[in-house]
Amino acid sequence: MAQQIVTRFAPSPTGFLHIGGARTALFNWLFAKHGGGKMLLRIEDTDRARSTQEAVDALLDGLSWLGLDWDGEPVSQFSRVGRHQEVVEEMISRGQAYRCYSSQEELEAMREKARAEGKPPRYDGTWRDRDPSEAPAGVDPVIRLKAPQDGETVVEDMVQGRVVIPNKDLDDLVLMRSDGTPTYMLAVVVDDHDMGITHIIRGVDHLTNAARQSLIFKAMGWDVPNMAHIPLIHGPDGAKLSKRHGATGAETYRAMGYLPQAMRNYLARLGWSHGDEEIMSLDDMIKWFGMDAVGQSAARFDFKKLENLNGHYMRATDDAELMIHWKTYLQHAEDGDAVLAWLAEKSNEQTALTALPGLKERAKTLVELTESASYLWRQRPLDCDEKAQKILDSDAKAILSDVHGILSGVEAWNAEPLEEAVKAYALEKDLKLGKVAQPLRAALTGRGTSPGIYDVLVALGRTESLARIQDQAN
Repeated sequence: MAQQIVTRFAPSPTGFLHIGGARTALFNWLFAKHGGGKMLLRIEDTDRARSTQEAVDALLDGLSWLGLDWDGEPVSQFSRVGRHQEVVEEMISRGQAYRCYSSQEELEAMREKARAEGKPPRYDGTWRDRDPSEAPAGVDPVIRLKAPQDGETVVEDMVQGRVVIPNKDLDDLVLMRSDGTPTYMLAVVVDDHDMGITHIIRGVDHLTNAARQSLIFKAMGWDVPNMAHIPLIHGPDGAKLSKRHGATGAETYRAMGYLPQAMRNYLARLGWSHGDEEIMSLDDMIKWFGMDAVGQSAARFDFKKLENLNGHYMRATDDAELMIHWKTYLQHAEDGDAVLAWLAEKSNEQTALTALPGLKERAKTLVELTESASYLWRQRPLDCDEKAQKILDSDAKAILSDVHGILSGVEAWNAEPLEEAVKAYALEKDLKLGKVAQPLRAALTGRGTSPGIYDVLVALGRTESLARIQDQAN
């Protein structure tokens, strides 16, 4: 019977979900889903200074926003320190690890000697085969792996191919510090084994760790999981994506008004492709995903492409679902509370839902959507922007006075009869339609640009629309 696929996402809690980490989580999630397996979540929180509950919550929040769920409860690496110590003791008893009593001064001298000889600085194995009875009194040792000194370690990587590292280049790395805390290298291996991880999918910056971790797996007689080291994400300038490129955390993209489904689609296409497909549903991604189509070269983050993709998802998303995403965005947006308070009125939410079809056609982000929708909750008399003020000259006010009377007589307050009435007036007065539409737009929204005026009229309703027109008419 085939082994069930088990992947893991194992971030350090730094206070947010880095966008590179989000892509790693997505690849793990897609690979597991494609194979009918599971993705587990492990919080690598052994750095106690940085690992606050707020930082962990921020990570979970970012994953939840992206719609990436995990199986079972998140595992805290710190909570497993006892198990890590137990494994190290077993390695010592099996002759696969040893206590090292070298002082910091001795280690520095080794590094200096190696540098002088033009060799990489590394531990020289002083305590590798010494009798423990020679241990100096009062010194807490570190525990080191007794790594093989000849031969080679091979990593058959699902993305990078066959990676061969001579064992002479892999020194006796520290497994346990002198204070009894495990190193990252040891903790990762023990946790991956105990959690039954079959496939490790992570950034290519971890490729150098793969050989060292393989040695620890083998020292314990454990199977080495399959490994896939995926390319890094670079900024538009080709440098590794960092804070200077702007947004690096998932929560920043949420605050910028991007939809989770657009982010998922965009991140999936960073380093992986399926033919020429640009727009993919979640079901498509799960069906098509495989490590064989992940490239080796770094992917470049293109903000323009993301924005265009987001615009597509804005238009394609059902109004009721878009409303849910909009409210989520507003919870994290500046001044979002005021809009949420307005939407809390059932009639206002219905007004916004009526306006959404017109609003989402013109918006590429939820930020733009909110700005376009702001005419809905502005109080009369409207504060007009500069462009609207220029439009509302004396001729425009005279036109608004006429249009107020005409629209007052429209029985069915729907887009079609309203449009017919405005066009008939323009024709009667021998005016270009824009000469009527522009003053109407300015009066109804207080802005020089807005969604289509007939959408605006319907969304505002008869009473509010006529009152706003009257405010600006002669």
